Amino acid sequence: MLEQIETLRQQAEQDLAAASDAAALESFRVVYLARKGKIAELFDALRNAPPDQRPVLGKHLNALRTTVQQAFDLKVAGGAQDRPRASKIDLSLPGRSVHAGSRHPLTQVLDEMKSIFVSMGFGIADGPEVEDDYHNFEALNFPPDHPARDMQDTFFLSRNALLRTHTSPVQIRVMKDRKPPVRAIMPGKVYRNEAISARSYCLFHQLEGLHVDEGVTFSDLKGTLISFIRQFYGPNTKYRFRPTFFPFTEPSADIYISCFVCGGKGCRLCKQAGWLEILGCGMVDPNVFASVGYDPEKYTGYAFGMGIERIAMLRLGIDDIRLFYENDVRFLNQF
Repeated sequence: MLEQIETLRQQAEQDLAAASDAAALESFRVVYLARKGKIAELFDALRNAPPDQRPVLGKHLNALRTTVQQAFDLKVAGGAQDRPRASKIDLSLPGRSVHAGSRHPLTQVLDEMKSIFVSMGFGIADGPEVEDDYHNFEALNFPPDHPARDMQDTFFLSRNALLRTHTSPVQIRVMKDRKPPVRAIMPGKVYRNEAISARSYCLFHQLEGLHVDEGVTFSDLKGTLISFIRQFYGPNTKYRFRPTFFPFTEPSADIYISCFVCGGKGCRLCKQAGWLEILGCGMVDPNVFASVGYDPEKYTGYAFGMGIERIAMLRLGIDDIRLFYENDVRFLNQF
């Protein structure tokens, strides 16, 4: 059988050398390397050999199959390299334009807002997005029966864990970690269990502000926010404060600015009112100071908060909040 193996090896070498095209190579493969080829036939005949010779014969057969297979693979690879290949580059085609990346419009607006407040002496603080009931509600003077505690408004993860509904909990953490004076803004994501529409989304961003020290007054609050309005919206922007209610500030106010689209005459953006609400603010409630260990008889402070999406929509003339989150390049390229 060793003679048969050697004879087949020589014959295979001759036939492979003579194979000059793809058809001949395929024919060689079928004759020698296929399941029913000549090498496979010798393996089938191995079972009839004497048991003591099978290990040696099997070793030679394996070497034969490996040698022929490698020679065949080299022949096929060499033939593929010899064949002319069509150019992968068509020089007649126009070049591909390079699309430069850019910051998201929300990031652009937020960075500008942060720059304004930092220039007025505010630091920047951050806090966790998964909060507990104490920091999100109780320490901020929310009574147990307040509607904001209802699951219709809040994403509860467990009985005591929830996705923060505003960035105000960061105020509590900042005041617990620092002694007055405190002056910081707290930008970040917040979550509300609301129906998604052109005006509301389950996820949005807020920028919270806090200033606590001895002798801080409502006039300081007004001066800070008026300065922000004039820097952000322009020096000729009209504004007005309107009384409102927040559990964690007293007194509280909403701030409106004159509609920059219609100049206060009334349009679709301002719902014909001529005014646009941009933020809420107020003097920190003494009960909040008590929850963080500040002496309400010694310290006063103000807080304010605004939605970044709303500010960006008003600033950029966007009428659907969902556009910020759809990753539509056609929309993003406009900014």
